[in-house]
Amino acid sequence: MRIRQARLDDLDRIVEIELENFSVWEAIPRSVFEAHLRKIQTSFLVAEDEGRVIGYVEGPVGPQRYLQDQSFTEDIEDHSYLPGGYISVTCLSIAKEAQALGVGKKLLTALKEIALENKREGINLTCHDYLIAYYEKHGFVNEGLSQSTFAGETWYDMVWEANTLRKSNSNHVSVALPYSSTACG
Repeated sequence: MRIRQARLDDLDRIVEIELENFSVWEAIPRSVFEAHLRKIQTSFLVAEDEGRVIGYVEGPVGPQRYLQDQSFTEDIEDHSYLPGGYISVTCLSIAKEAQALGVGKKLLTALKEIALENKREGINLTCHDYLIAYYEKHGFVNEGLSQSTFAGETWYDMVWEANTLRKSNSNHVSVALPYSSTACG
């Protein structure tokens, strides 16, 4: 398995995986993914196995501690050219045939590495209550109910602080960078 930066030619497969996992109301539209592929410079990653995309994680860099609903639109602003800020995950999705194989963990680990390399303050996302434990297992902290109204659902703000890894060598993330051709281990 290889983690790499997403490309425009991954769009069809990304949309296919999105529709496998999310309701019509929660699924990010194709036009939004296309805009994100064109605008997000560092934090739109795919997991690829034998040349086939099996999962992705994506979202822009922004100054806010919590994910903003505007991140789910075509009009996103990616502040990856600025220092600091948070990577705001708008979607982490794994193909049905690759679920429970650790693909999500590898994508989140690679995203954390990007956050550290680019000196981000951390990563934020929103999730349903039944996913809180999953993200906590990966170092995110539940900071309570979100103000997000995306898809008319109830969301929880989850934040991973980059300094939690900077302070502890024993927990340092070691992965192949997404631009590398080596497998993520």
